[in-house]
Amino acid sequence: MLDTKEPGFRENVDLMFRRAVAHLDLPPGLAEKIQICNSTYTVRFGVRLRGKIETFVGYRAVHSEHMEPVKGGIRYAPEVHQNEVEALAALMTYKCALVETPFGGSKGGLCIDPRKYEEHELEQITRRFAYELAKRDLIHPAQNVPAPDMGTGEREMAWIADQYARMNTTDINARACVTGKPLNSGGIKGRVEATGRGVQYALREFFRHPDDVAKTGLSGTLAGKRVIVQGLGNVGYHAAKFLREEDDARITAVIERDGAVISKDGIDPDALRDWIAQNGGVKGFPDAEFVQDGADVLEADCDILIPAALEGVINVNNAGRIRAPLIIEAANGPITASADDILRDKGIVVIPDLYANAGGVTVSYFEWVKNLSHIRFGRMQRRNEEAHALLLVSELERLSADKELGWELKPDFKKRYLQGADELQLVRSGLDDTMRVAYQNISEEWHRRPDVKDLRTAAFIVAIERVAASYRAKGL
Repeated sequence: MLDTKEPGFRENVDLMFRRAVAHLDLPPGLAEKIQICNSTYTVRFGVRLRGKIETFVGYRAVHSEHMEPVKGGIRYAPEVHQNEVEALAALMTYKCALVETPFGGSKGGLCIDPRKYEEHELEQITRRFAYELAKRDLIHPAQNVPAPDMGTGEREMAWIADQYARMNTTDINARACVTGKPLNSGGIKGRVEATGRGVQYALREFFRHPDDVAKTGLSGTLAGKRVIVQGLGNVGYHAAKFLREEDDARITAVIERDGAVISKDGIDPDALRDWIAQNGGVKGFPDAEFVQDGADVLEADCDILIPAALEGVINVNNAGRIRAPLIIEAANGPITASADDILRDKGIVVIPDLYANAGGVTVSYFEWVKNLSHIRFGRMQRRNEEAHALLLVSELERLSADKELGWELKPDFKKRYLQGADELQLVRSGLDDTMRVAYQNISEEWHRRPDVKDLRTAAFIVAIERVAASYRAKGL
């Protein structure tokens, strides 16, 4: 149980912010301007359901408008409250600045348990919520662009986009009012997997820095590394899947709502997700040990721990027992500020949330650009790339026909080399580049300042300096 004396989520974000600001020399008042949440709109609206009017409470927080539009997801959860939404909006500001997407930070939430409603009821609720926000320009392609978050997905984003379009029938850029949409509604390939893919790319880049890896006591590559994943939702599932299939990491445990499953031989995320869909939980999953208290498995021996669910799961009560030498925050705020201190003192390296889970907003940025440009990525250049490649392959084939040279092309070379990049490949390439450059900036700051002891503080410093530069350019 979380220590009630420990600060809440919003206070934790502010503590981490102030820790980073202490290393900077900002003009008087600028740090406060960056830290505060500019505005929060609370909406209470009614929807007629099941013969009666039901009232819902929702929020949209705008943390910083140093760049516009502002960007941030909308989550559906019964425990959503204003402080949580404002904390998440602040993280979005720093996250966007860190990975150089041209957005300010925002976040939305609706106090609802989506599992209690039928699909047509959720559509009614979502459309009314979107209406309340859009008529105040809190959904708008040039001012405020939501995305999926916990409890929402492509379906909800399609409803929101359609509702906005109905209200703005002459807006040619209406589809850009929200990201994370289905492909047939203006979405982009690779968006669903983006946050989990970003976690994978973040780990890959970390392991390209031997000096940083050495601080964990680990060595080599991701191959063979024992990984524990907490939360097999969209983010945790994709991170686990890609690490297992493409990097040969071993998923030794998965923690879910009803408990955890452990297998030293490794768990197949696809098989486990299918089991959860059929059985409602992880209990009984074959060839794995079930642990009733899943939280205990956070403390199990492993190489990499990936908290990919809710905030505050690693706190003062369990931080001292965490054994993973490397933690990557796939969720927002899974480690409290107090726990962060404990982990740092133990020598545990934390790859922070404002970097590690930035894959979602990065690919959302690509989708927003696609919607504004009204053309899918790759459409103009793909066949041109293939034509240029064909010139080279044709010449190589001519040379390989010369037996005196004694060499020949591999059977699959021509097919692979002639393939121009499609939208998915371009999205993954752009995401990979973004995660690489962002980590390099963080690592450089970490090593450049002897008084900066962890990656989180270094990441905040990079982000805050960029936000401060934007405000200075505005004359503040």
